[in-house]
Amino acid sequence: MRIGHLQLANCLIAAPMAGVTDRPFRALCHAMGAGMTVSEMPSSNPEVWRTDKSRLRMVHSDEPGIRAVQIAGSNPADMAAAAVINVANGAQLIDINMGCPAKKVNRKLAGSALLQYPDLIKQILMAVVHAVDVPVTLKIRTGWAPDHRNCVQIAQLAEDCSIQAITIHGRTRACLFNGDAEYDSIRVVKQCVSISVIANGDITDPQKARAVLDYTGADALMIGRAAQGRPWIFREIQHYLDTGELLLPLPLGEVKYLLMEHVRKLHDFYGPGKGFRIARKHVSWSLQAHAPDNQFRRTFNAIEDASEQLEALEAYFANLT
Repeated sequence: MRIGHLQLANCLIAAPMAGVTDRPFRALCHAMGAGMTVSEMPSSNPEVWRTDKSRLRMVHSDEPGIRAVQIAGSNPADMAAAAVINVANGAQLIDINMGCPAKKVNRKLAGSALLQYPDLIKQILMAVVHAVDVPVTLKIRTGWAPDHRNCVQIAQLAEDCSIQAITIHGRTRACLFNGDAEYDSIRVVKQCVSISVIANGDITDPQKARAVLDYTGADALMIGRAAQGRPWIFREIQHYLDTGELLLPLPLGEVKYLLMEHVRKLHDFYGPGKGFRIARKHVSWSLQAHAPDNQFRRTFNAIEDASEQLEALEAYFANLT
């Protein structure tokens, strides 16, 4: 799988997710077999670039693998400027978000709200492509409502604007994350453009990954929510694609090691005052299979000290063995 001059290790990509795909999580997904990881989206609004949140989202130096950054916004000049500053900070690929269905993003005419305005989409794509000398990709949904699917039109427009690859989430903006993702639209797009097509949505296990690749003809898969608390899903899928066999469940000792290391890196990355709060959701996701009654997770979420979090996790896993 290639995007422009960049060679991916495989066809599995960790999706950009706001508040999730920070540098520690991207590094973990990369170690667990993702061929590329995409950072959570920084806003294209220059007024917020110097905030702590944006500053941390723009940390790309010495990051393992291809350094891909997603940007969001609706002003072509601001989007071009955001692309330039991220490339200056180490980004090797810029992805443009036109797929996010969140109201706070769509109210600013960003994310999937842009799918209603092809002329503005063209202006944004052209501005960003001309602003940087790295590959530019686009992420969209199938349309803005079930009776207004226009992903084929947008994909052809993207190809005309020299976009190098397009990711399509198999839902419309109106669908949010409800119902099942549909892959018919992705399949049609793949048949209508020559650029790489990446399928996204409800890819939750190795068998589903194989089925989506086979049905859509997509060049790659993007995996988001299924990797929360289970970043080894990339390794599981790649093994299945290579051999047709399922890996055994990850041993509890390895789950413990990966989770403890991830929490430590979150503490280091964000600092002790914020790291323990960020760690809570990752621990909750990781332990859903082991703590179905939620009691430990409730106890863990009440801890407000980084070192105490690690001690609690150590004790928790000791009780499981």
